[in-house]
Amino acid sequence: MIRLVPMTSEEFEQFLERSVKNYAEQKTEAGNWTEEEALENSKSDFQRLLPERENSIDNRMFTIWKDEKSVGSIWIAKIAEDTGYIYDIYIDPDQQGKGYGKQAMLEIEKVAKDLGFSKIDLHVFGHNRKARNLYEMLDYEVTNVIMSKKI
Repeated sequence: MIRLVPMTSEEFEQFLERSVKNYAEQKTEAGNWTEEEALENSKSDFQRLLPERENSIDNRMFTIWKDEKSVGSIWIAKIAEDTGYIYDIYIDPDQQGKGYGKQAMLEIEKVAKDLGFSKIDLHVFGHNRKARNLYEMLDYEVTNVIMSKKI
């Protein structure tokens, strides 16, 4: 089994560097941002969402541990009185396919219940089939679909 442990400042630095870059790449691949603007837009979004970094109000940042090894991270935030939002889940590439993502999602449900949430929302990019399959397997339902066509 995995454990979710609150991120240290050092772990947050690694999370932030990786996540800002990854979010910029995902938004570019989805066609939302150009390559030229993506990194700055991503940095701006993270600054807005996490003004106090790992100590930002209504945000919980966790490192995912398997035994004594860090295998990823997960971030949940309060977006309404009864609703948590998973902004990010990341499993190290060399640790993927071992069930850690699924286990982390099940563990974050416990955290969400402890925080008084009755619902968890999340966003997944349309091109991320692996993540979509995981969320559907865990009974997440599609609530909105945004479609785009380049002309």
